[in-house]
Amino acid sequence: MAVPKKRTGKAAQASRRANWKGSVPETTICTNCGATVLTHTVCTECGTYKGKTVSKKVAKAETTTEEDK
Repeated sequence: MAVPKKRTGKAAQASRRANWKGSVPETTICTNCGATVLTHTVCTECGTYKGKTVSKKVAKAETTTEEDK
């Protein structure tokens, strides 16, 4: 395995690491409820994706609330 002959200085180390930048994740607005959602994911507020209800957990909650009325 390769072993460095000399220690890397702080300036060289910092300049090499300067290109590591975090990125902000892309977000969109849910068409059903208007909440901010990560792109290509199910809405955590209403459980829809592309206008269709896909979350069983949210669908169950909606049916129980309708039965209580």
